[in-house]
Amino acid sequence: MKSGYSLAQIGLHWLVAFMVPVQYLTGGSIERIHHAVHMGMTPSAWDVVQHQLHNYAGIAIGLLMGVRLALRIFQPPSPTAPGTRTGWIATALHHAFYAAIIGQACMGAVASYFWFGIAPYHVLGSKIILAMVALHLAAAAWHTLVARDETVDRMLLPHRKRPAKNV
Repeated sequence: MKSGYSLAQIGLHWLVAFMVPVQYLTGGSIERIHHAVHMGMTPSAWDVVQHQLHNYAGIAIGLLMGVRLALRIFQPPSPTAPGTRTGWIATALHHAFYAAIIGQACMGAVASYFWFGIAPYHVLGSKIILAMVALHLAAAAWHTLVARDETVDRMLLPHRKRPAKNV
């Protein structure tokens, strides 16, 4: 049996992975809307739609990451390389992802509904997450192309529970 993640953990991972690029594609609409309003112009309808998509997708990502975190706490995956430097780095990056993405969703909600002054930190957070995603993708490519191990398979195929042994 391969160690790995549950089907729910895999599904949530890929759902968030497909939603995060939406945030980068729609985030510019916010600046355009604020600029248009500041200039006394009416923002484009498409920018308003993108802004709403950005807000609600961001809230959804934050909630989904909260569910992922709960699953990780209650159903932790077995480490691929326990006690090694790469195992420690992988664990640290995954913990940083949870903190950064949940924090980013919280900052976005605050910027949208309570205090726009936090927006520069939200923008900085998006750049940090982008760098983390690049590192994550590079690690996945390294595991697949160089190490040729089964690390990436853990997020593609759900693990199966071991059958109970007869005593």
